[in-house]
Amino acid sequence: MDSDRFLSMIGLATKAGKVKSGEFAVLGAITGSMAFLVVVTEDMGSASYKKLSDKCAYYKVPLIKKYTREELGRACGQPDRSSIAVCDAGFAKALLKIAEVSAEEKH
Repeated sequence: MDSDRFLSMIGLATKAGKVKSGEFAVLGAITGSMAFLVVVTEDMGSASYKKLSDKCAYYKVPLIKKYTREELGRACGQPDRSSIAVCDAGFAKALLKIAEVSAEEKH
């Protein structure tokens, strides 16, 4: 995955007010049908990850597990963040495309 482009796009979405961060806000965005994409960190706790991944599966929201808390937090302009929900279809589509292109380049 092209980390710089992906994290920059998260930064743009955050500045546009289209990102919810923190476990409770992300859960609310998923269950409220506002989340178009959820990004969680690799160092997230297993119980929190299971809760978010189960909700994403149930509500059919794409989930990407990548980065560290520090990297995701820096992209959002906040202290450490372990999860975010992208609440805009356009930003979510662009982020998924970046992730998809980067995955194809590795093969």
